[in-house]
Amino acid sequence: MLELGLFYIAATVSLISTVLAVTRYNAAHALIYLIISLLASAIIFYLVGAPFAAVLEVVIYAGAIMVLFVFVIMLLNLGQSGDVAEHVLLRPRMWIIPSLLCVILFVEIVYVLQSSESLLNGVVVGPKEVGLELFGPYVLAVEIASMLLLAGLVGAYHLGRRYFTDVRDVPTAQPLAAVSGDDHE
Repeated sequence: MLELGLFYIAATVSLISTVLAVTRYNAAHALIYLIISLLASAIIFYLVGAPFAAVLEVVIYAGAIMVLFVFVIMLLNLGQSGDVAEHVLLRPRMWIIPSLLCVILFVEIVYVLQSSESLLNGVVVGPKEVGLELFGPYVLAVEIASMLLLAGLVGAYHLGRRYFTDVRDVPTAQPLAAVSGDDHE
């Protein structure tokens, strides 16, 4: 009974923080709410019997990827222009399609949960089973995903490279000409 109560609390926190992450004008505040949502999702994963997925959620999403988002926000330093752009994007008429998609997703989730009783009897899956499954029949998919990540990394490097000046283009200091009467030569 305690687990069910914790599940509902974590689900409520996740839903509220996700809505707040989407509706905030300030990117830093939205990022904080997104981190809270990811941590609540990790608690949900743990409570439904997937501790490995919960750890991955915390380490990868709430940890590494959120740190990258913080660095991007700090580097962009949008200031007031970013807030003005957010006000334009978050007009009420812009919520029609996302709201429709949320309703469709909710109906789908309710249908799946009502039609399948086997989902409630979950089995704890450990990291060994995940590794064997990933590098067994899905090894090609893992390698393709790694190549895609590598291509994204190379693309990001080339996009960001134009902002740096080449060392050969920077003028070097010229030695001073010897002053007459100077015995240093």
